[in-house]
Amino acid sequence: MENKIIYETENFFLRIPNKPHITRKEGGHIYIKKKENPPQNMYEFSPKELIELIRLTALAGEAYEKAMNIRGIKVRRINYQDNGNWAFLNGKKPATHLHLYGRTEYSDKQKWGEALYFPNQFSDYYNEIEPINIEDVMEIRKQIEILANTDKYKLENWHL
Repeated sequence: MENKIIYETENFFLRIPNKPHITRKEGGHIYIKKKENPPQNMYEFSPKELIELIRLTALAGEAYEKAMNIRGIKVRRINYQDNGNWAFLNGKKPATHLHLYGRTEYSDKQKWGEALYFPNQFSDYYNEIEPINIEDVMEIRKQIEILANTDKYKLENWHL
């Protein structure tokens, strides 16, 4: 899939990673990142950006869980993680971004009820991981649009 962006807000995008950490059939993986100049640390965001980020995180998580279940992947939980340590391995500064990991009870690699485990980014572990597909993306977008129009996620209720 060429364009990996699923959804955008004023300052953030939700997208499919180039090298997902969890295969689609075990719940999949998407992430949120600031469009421009992502800070190294969460505390460097402005208050408005933090509100926008947490709204998008909740909206994306709820939509992702619903969409994947509709698509036949029985996601029971979304794990949210702020990672970034791998940047140091490449001599770069980290850019704060939030990963959303779908969790299923029937996972082989990422066992249900256990902490997520991610080998070194250069390991062969990631070569066989299937990303979410275009049909999944279309359903996630559909669920985001539905949820974004509810009182819970309306921008004015978040003072955005």
